[in-house]
Amino acid sequence: MINYGFFAMPVHPANKDYGTILRQNREAVILCDRLGYSEAWIGEHFTSTGEPIPDPLQFLASVIAETKSIRLGTAVLNLPLHHPVKLAGQIAQFDQLSGGRAMLGIGPGGLRSDLEIFGVPVEDGYFKMVESVDIMTQLWTGEAPFDIKAEYWDDIVLKDFIQKDIGLGVQVKPLQNPHPPFAYAMRQPNSGAMTIMVERDWIPLSGNFIPTSVVKKQWQAYCEACDTFSKPVKSKNWRAARSILIADSDEQAEGYVARENGSIQHYFHYLRSLEARRNMPDASDKERAEVIAQRVNEAIEQQIIVGSVKTVTDKLIAFRDSVGPFGTLLMTGYDWDDEVLWKNSIRKLAEEVMPVLNQHATATDRH
Repeated sequence: MINYGFFAMPVHPANKDYGTILRQNREAVILCDRLGYSEAWIGEHFTSTGEPIPDPLQFLASVIAETKSIRLGTAVLNLPLHHPVKLAGQIAQFDQLSGGRAMLGIGPGGLRSDLEIFGVPVEDGYFKMVESVDIMTQLWTGEAPFDIKAEYWDDIVLKDFIQKDIGLGVQVKPLQNPHPPFAYAMRQPNSGAMTIMVERDWIPLSGNFIPTSVVKKQWQAYCEACDTFSKPVKSKNWRAARSILIADSDEQAEGYVARENGSIQHYFHYLRSLEARRNMPDASDKERAEVIAQRVNEAIEQQIIVGSVKTVTDKLIAFRDSVGPFGTLLMTGYDWDDEVLWKNSIRKLAEEVMPVLNQHATATDRH
């Protein structure tokens, strides 16, 4: 059986009212819970009103009381931007508050302006991320005294002020034992983090902003890494995200996608603008604009699944047949410039598309 979840960076117009953004994203998660979505992932950035969630744990905590079973994930917490001692406590508290529903998508920091304002060198991001996981894991599973040696963080030392009968020097622990699961979002055909992801049993997550051919290669590389390290391939753990819009008809969906000021066009314009800024630092504005326009068109052609219920169902069946047996399909959250359209799309996936997709998957996986 394929589970279905929700993934939002989230991306919005830079000048959109912030209160409206927060309301709409909360409503999306609450709606997903009521429709049986298994999980919702929310991203984090500090220096972009285009991705305006600086604290996904705080945001997700705001929907705990209004949801029943949906798991609540960060996608991703940029670990180099957080001191691991502080973050370990915050994650433990959130996991307890949510009744053990926390999931931890992590990353090295993908937005250059975030790294710049925190003073984190780009080349240190991955190493600070891994070391942060090591430190947090030791804090969750061990007890003081601590003398944790670190290369990219200061050493973590707690030796003197400990009196356990009154709780002094004792850290709070997550509800999940030993801790919530980690997930890593893959961008490249063979992620540089593939080795550590397999060794540590992190959840592999294929992003929605990459072509089907890359998603297929990611799964193949993951399976090969599992074989190398004699680890079982857990297809149920694999999350595959896609940009999905289910409308009343193919014509309605195609008309919406064609809108230059629509959410889908804006979403990919934002992402390709970030890429151009990062990869073409010395180019002129005109040169960047030409590349951005070309890349947006390519993304619209290769990376979205839109149409009527039947069309989207057929495309998702073809997608899974092509890439492999992912266990959870993640629907991408877009800006609700048309609330009715996007709410209906979320509902149609759960009620009309997934039953058929699951019938196909069950028959296919059996053989």
